[in-house]
Amino acid sequence: MKAAIDIGTNTVLLLITEDASDKLDIVHEEQRMPRLGKNVDADKTLASDSIERVIKVLSEYKLIIEHEYPDVSEVIVTATSAVRDASNKDEFIIKVKEETGFDVLLLSGEDEARFTYNGALTVFDEQVKGDIFVLDIGGGSTEVALGRNGTLIDSYSFDMGCVRFTERFLKQDPPFQEQIQECREAIKNMLDSKKFKPKRNAKAVGVAGTLTSLAAIDLQIDEYDPEHMNGHLIVNEKLKKGIEIFSLHTHQQLLELSPKVLNGREDIFLAGLLILEGFLNYFGLDEIRVSTGGIRHGAILNEPEKV
Repeated sequence: MKAAIDIGTNTVLLLITEDASDKLDIVHEEQRMPRLGKNVDADKTLASDSIERVIKVLSEYKLIIEHEYPDVSEVIVTATSAVRDASNKDEFIIKVKEETGFDVLLLSGEDEARFTYNGALTVFDEQVKGDIFVLDIGGGSTEVALGRNGTLIDSYSFDMGCVRFTERFLKQDPPFQEQIQECREAIKNMLDSKKFKPKRNAKAVGVAGTLTSLAAIDLQIDEYDPEHMNGHLIVNEKLKKGIEIFSLHTHQQLLELSPKVLNGREDIFLAGLLILEGFLNYFGLDEIRVSTGGIRHGAILNEPEKV
């Protein structure tokens, strides 16, 4: 058995699996939202209270692993955009080691995209054919990976995420239409900075909280339910109508719409939807398929020394 912990800008996710060669047998999952990357976009520093929240979550996960899954032989802990961007990242990594015993593997944007691509596709039974984009909308960065017949051929990490762009653009609650438009333009400009060359009829798979939350709302379920979420199609036309409606709601009103699914995400949900819309529009995609796989799945599949 192996475990992987993904320290993201907004979430810290735990995955425990039994190894089944190229497909993971998922035993247990946990999710917390300590928002490590709060104000990192402006300050370039991880705040002490944010660090303490993450240390608390990591300590909880360590207890779960030790007490409930003593057969776990390896715990792979990865960190992404918020830690990459922080001037005090070394202090954070040292503190995590001192207080939890975990060694943190700081992923580059390129490694993050590769782990996400591999992890996203593990939850589907069928073979991957043709060109597939994998989109990971994180709190601080968004990874786009392009694969062909199951092999990664190109990837890029964009410095835009639902926490970062909420703090940068959507400062009102609810945001002004001018702020939404400014955010949309920034998303397009970001996507313009990297040229991908997909073949015609490319498809897309999306991971992370924006996609899974939207799937849960769409399916009218109020719990994280991988069995039902995996493979769910989000249609661009329906997404656009959703953005029109959600953009008129305050954070509290959004939370009341889906209390469990959006708890801890209600203030950044709209920015995630705008990034998703921008991605689909930019590549002329009508729909995207939801995957509950991600970095933590890819981390288990990829031996750390190969990073």
